[in-house]
Amino acid sequence: MKYKNLIFALLSISLMNGCVDTQSQMQRSALIGAASGALVGQAIGGDTKSTLIGTAIGATSGALIGNQMNNNTQYYRDKYGNMYYIDRNRKRYYK
Repeated sequence: MKYKNLIFALLSISLMNGCVDTQSQMQRSALIGAASGALVGQAIGGDTKSTLIGTAIGATSGALIGNQMNNNTQYYRDKYGNMYYIDRNRKRYYK
């Protein structure tokens, strides 16, 4: 039974990760945190209540971390209207 839950969780995570390209850093981090929290909650508690609590804690902490990561990135526009940011080595990364 535990293997079936683990396989289902891993399959769900892999399917959800295919959709993260169009999401912001906060949404991506919340999704990863929720999936990780669900796995940890299931591994520790082994019941639905523990899984839901782990999901809630993981999603909340992931969203907070992702929001902080979003706020640290300053975007610019070049003369063609393309958005980019510059890292510490002065290299441009286009969004």
